Amino acid sequence: MVVRQGLARWYQALFSPGVQAGILEPADLAAYRNDQVLIRGALHVPVSTDALRECMLALPELLEAESEPSVRAVPRYFMFVYIHPYLDGNGRLGRFLMNLMLASAGYVCTVIPVEQRNEYVNALEQASSFGNSEPFAHFIADLAIAQSTAPLPSPQ
Repeated sequence: MVVRQGLARWYQALFSPGVQAGILEPADLAAYRNDQVLIRGALHVPVSTDALRECMLALPELLEAESEPSVRAVPRYFMFVYIHPYLDGNGRLGRFLMNLMLASAGYVCTVIPVEQRNEYVNALEQASSFGNSEPFAHFIADLAIAQSTAPLPSPQ
């Protein structure tokens, strides 16, 4: 699948400007994280570095096992963010992956507006820390439906 082949390239493409700006080191983009990370303000602790590689090997298999993109996109996005394979940018790359899956099946790309960030973070925390994925699934589904009928305005 395209994710298995593209993930590292997409991560490097999205975050190489940080290397050029001197914010990141080139090694930061070379591989998965080597240390445990904590997510500021969240109860969820991403998988340990010992489990990280195995989880990332299983993720493409799970993506390929589900044929319906609308079913595949949201849970697999959540799984990617739950694993948290990189030091930074997991949410951005996860949303990119979700939209890649949605767009490849003809669904609208779904943007999480900054005004709804708190609702998004709370729904994600419910899923990550308490195993309650329903608020997160509803949040993304409601945004997708709303944005398919009334797209967000283009940035000025």
